Amino acid sequence: MYVSRGARRAARARASAAVLGAALLLAACSSPEDPKKEGDGDKAGAGITQQPKEADPFWVNPDGNAAKQVAAYRKSGKDDEAEQIRKIAQQPTGEWIGPENPEQEARGFTEAADRAGRTALLVLYNIPHRDCGQYSQGGAADGNAYRTWIDGVAAGIGDRSATVILEPDAVLHLVDGCTKDEFHEERYDLLTGAVEKLKSLKNTKVYLDAGNAGWGHPDQIFEPLKWAGIAKADGFSVNVSNFYSTKDSITYGKQLSAKVGNKHFVIDTSRNGNGPYKDGDENERWCNPPGRALGETPTTKTADPLVDAYLWVKRPGESDGECKGGPKAGEWWPAYALKLARGSDT
Repeated sequence: MYVSRGARRAARARASAAVLGAALLLAACSSPEDPKKEGDGDKAGAGITQQPKEADPFWVNPDGNAAKQVAAYRKSGKDDEAEQIRKIAQQPTGEWIGPENPEQEARGFTEAADRAGRTALLVLYNIPHRDCGQYSQGGAADGNAYRTWIDGVAAGIGDRSATVILEPDAVLHLVDGCTKDEFHEERYDLLTGAVEKLKSLKNTKVYLDAGNAGWGHPDQIFEPLKWAGIAKADGFSVNVSNFYSTKDSITYGKQLSAKVGNKHFVIDTSRNGNGPYKDGDENERWCNPPGRALGETPTTKTADPLVDAYLWVKRPGESDGECKGGPKAGEWWPAYALKLARGSDT
């Protein structure tokens, strides 16, 4: 049975929810339009710059875990390590909206991005019966709770620019048998409702998650994607939190696109620099695999006109779960972050 790469996502959202409020307040109070300079000392975000907007329109959170790690390494004189982690800190990564304060979090991220003249990249991962009881089990208590949560996210985004990755694994787990049959009808209804709600916003793009190049074949998922509302979405996402190469992801995405009205798609390239891990237990190859590397940096200038963007949906350096010596899913793991960054040098 397929084992979800999404395992680390829910815990990441839970683990970060408690600190997001403070981080957002910091982001709100410091203007992202005025980048912090090297002379700012050991503050998170000091010396962090990003690509030109025309190549990469997404917002970099100056108070993310990677930026804080850069500051910590600089303070302790570990300049080489700081420069390695800077590779992560200066790229925009997905902001996973937590279950408790969706409106506040969505507003904080989009307002900070708006002040910087950028687009917020948000990930929504709170569907009921999420992750089939694995590392990232949980989600909203029921359908009504989920609808209320989506309403909160939408209210927080408002008319500001946002790109939303909608419910990693939610459709895939309807296909692979992981999600029980009695939950299927409700899930389709919740996903179509979420797409409609988010697309009613003025400046929000929505990409419904559609698995990855290694799990199966597009023939298995294109009809479920239609039932989940892909027609009204901007497109779909592939390779979220996984390691399949950009080339293979483009091939998979184009095959799937042809079956869903030539919809565009985005690819998570956050950790696919060395492709997938092929050793060890095949059911846990997705979980903190060794020898991986950062992939292509986020950009809207891609290798194919159907690919709207390469994104870092998964935040590099956050654990996939308690495997291979890792901490709980979603927790920042400096040692693994360093390995990903150094792997990109080879």
